[in-house]
Amino acid sequence: MPDNQWRVFVDTNVLIAGLASRTGASAAILDLGEAEEIRILISRHVLIEADRVFLDKFPHLVNQYRMFIKNLVPLLIDDPKSQAVREACQVIELDDAPILAAVKSQKVDYLVTLNTKHFRTIQVRNYLLTPIVTPGEFLIDFRTFWKQAG
Repeated sequence: MPDNQWRVFVDTNVLIAGLASRTGASAAILDLGEAEEIRILISRHVLIEADRVFLDKFPHLVNQYRMFIKNLVPLLIDDPKSQAVREACQVIELDDAPILAAVKSQKVDYLVTLNTKHFRTIQVRNYLLTPIVTPGEFLIDFRTFWKQAG
């Protein structure tokens, strides 16, 4: 895998949306990861949360999800230490703090999430310098970059 690939942390909601509907921007990001055009990063927290959601809400997609994770081989990053999660709780709700802390602890080019309500506040943007974008916004940036590079 090339060293110059964008490192993209994918929130649980993007992972679920991308597998539940193969036609949206979330699915396109997962496709870019499968094609090794970008490097998808997820934390153990995201894996466990997504697995739980698929079991509860999309049981017919559980095997597809697990096969996708196996084939994609995303860069699995360790969950952040409890102190880092506590620090993130100062700027975001407890449920989202492990994601924010995980991204802050890694070299990440983008955090892609559908949770704009919690992740796009001024406090979060000041805490995390990494761009926080929706799947559609990420695809615009990705296309723009390749048009300029090509």
